[in-house]
Amino acid sequence: MNNEEKIRAVELRDEGETSMREIHPLLESLDLRTGYSNNILIRMVIIAGVIAGLVIWQLDLIKDIYIRHQIEGIGPLINSSILVLFAAGLLKLVMMFTRYSREEAALNRFIRNISRDSTDPVRRVPMNSLVSRRYMLMQAMYEQRVLINHSALASMLLASESTRTSMARFINNILILAGVFGTIVSLSVALLGASDLLTGTDGTDGMSTVLSGMSTALSTTITAIICYLYFGYFFLKLRDVQTNVINSIEQVTAALLMPKFGLRSDTVMQDIASLVHKMQSLVGKLEESQARYSASGQKLLDAVSSYGIRGQTISSDISTIKQLLRSGFRLHEDDEN
Repeated sequence: MNNEEKIRAVELRDEGETSMREIHPLLESLDLRTGYSNNILIRMVIIAGVIAGLVIWQLDLIKDIYIRHQIEGIGPLINSSILVLFAAGLLKLVMMFTRYSREEAALNRFIRNISRDSTDPVRRVPMNSLVSRRYMLMQAMYEQRVLINHSALASMLLASESTRTSMARFINNILILAGVFGTIVSLSVALLGASDLLTGTDGTDGMSTVLSGMSTALSTTITAIICYLYFGYFFLKLRDVQTNVINSIEQVTAALLMPKFGLRSDTVMQDIASLVHKMQSLVGKLEESQARYSASGQKLLDAVSSYGIRGQTISSDISTIKQLLRSGFRLHEDDEN
């Protein structure tokens, strides 16, 4: 690197530090939590690993509960249904956490662009991200001179994002009910076995049915409770992540975008003053054009008057020529006619 390049690098660094210092107090006042979604995803993996370790550690006990002493067909069916429901909800949670992780990255990129005094704050920011759409919406409203209502924008964003968690909310509410359903079905089968045991028709099979029904009820309850606790915790964390992203966007809007795009009384007065100035300039041009038209009309009148005088002179000259011809040829008035 030569001396000129070093000097240019120092200048760029100083400019960057200056712009950062100019906006740094404003950014310091914002309560932005970056990387929150990734932390929750890591926590989800760690807890899943702990649960898997416990399952491996107590594998024999789990086989006794879930395989050896189950009602044939009913127990595996109910437990599998609960696990499928849990897996679908878990997949939805992972997708939502990943999406909000991208939103946090886009928001960080947007803030860095503004801190560097970029002319295009959405440069290298995905156009479908929440912060990009908020910026482009406010820019369009500002160009059309529409008064920006921050509360309305915040309510619209909150309503839009709330609809994205409806499936996860449904699974969170239905998981525990699925365990209750399995418990009821298993106890019903156990009561049938107890009925056979009391009537004495088949004591051995009746006792086996009662024990299998109780074991199935226990297994479905355990499955539902574990799945509900795991899913419910991370569903609450999803709500926290969603709130964090929305709150960060609203903070950036209030602190960085509203001063730029908000129509205040001073900006309205400036627009009115600019409009009055343009009208004054237009009136001046109209007066100048009117003066030109008046001068052109006066010149036309002078030209017509000059042509009238010249016509009278020509008529007088013609009369003189006629008089000279009459005298030269010694013509009488009758001959002339």
